[in-house]
Amino acid sequence: MIAYSEVRAFTATPGQGNRAGVVLDAAALTDAEMQALATYLDAPETVFVIRMGDGRVRVRYFTPTCEVAFCGHATVALGLMLAQAGYWAGEALELETLSGRVPLRLISDAGVPVQVWMRQHRHESRLLPTTLRSRLADALGISDRMVHRGLPLAAASSGQWSAFVPLLDAVILDGLDPDLPAIEQLSEELDVESVYAYAPMGVNRFAARDFAPRVGIPEDPVTGSAGGALMGLLAHHGRLPVRSGRAAGMVYQGHAVGSPGEVEVEVEVDGTQVVAIHVGGCAVLEREGRWQR
Repeated sequence: MIAYSEVRAFTATPGQGNRAGVVLDAAALTDAEMQALATYLDAPETVFVIRMGDGRVRVRYFTPTCEVAFCGHATVALGLMLAQAGYWAGEALELETLSGRVPLRLISDAGVPVQVWMRQHRHESRLLPTTLRSRLADALGISDRMVHRGLPLAAASSGQWSAFVPLLDAVILDGLDPDLPAIEQLSEELDVESVYAYAPMGVNRFAARDFAPRVGIPEDPVTGSAGGALMGLLAHHGRLPVRSGRAAGMVYQGHAVGSPGEVEVEVEVDGTQVVAIHVGGCAVLEREGRWQR
């Protein structure tokens, strides 16, 4: 029997945010068993701890259909479970993932874990051809006149690649009618894991929806890795206010699927270059169980 936890990340409220499976002792599981358990839990991602020691934790992430290199919300969920299980009291801790090492930071209040922050991977981006604007809009179920011309239409990554499509406002975002096969086709052509639509709500606040049928997730409720990549993209293009080499922002996601959450992001910049991206959020344990191998 394999013990697992189901955790809601980027929220402090059970039933909201993004659900992640967490398995703290997966050393004996085969690849096929990890995939089977992730399919059984049917969370957008499940994170498996393969080894702990020397301030490092080796992990792997699986969606219900495949393995992925990194997942932000599952990382926040894992941080909470490591703290609650007594494996982590806030000292330096680094995750070893398939896409590189991810340092974690724990924020506690009177000894109670409150937030988990991660330093994400090196930020990369590339502008997408404006000729794709109509196809992306059609795939989202809107007119290309609803695509924002003043914000970057681009692919970006701070751990996994997404195509970022800016919309004029959050009302348009809420009314999207995605064509998932078309989004999957575009994702394959662009070699990204998801199509991430976003809209401004303020100077440094954005609403978002993330569609990832290519990796078996029709719509991800709250996406930490893409939220970090978005803020890095905006900072790189001068669309975020910067003070003393830092920009901060918030992404609101999940409202359209009845599971709202909040992703906090801090970006370190040097001119237009993104030096580092830090993503943080709350998490709450929802339930625990055991799985028969």
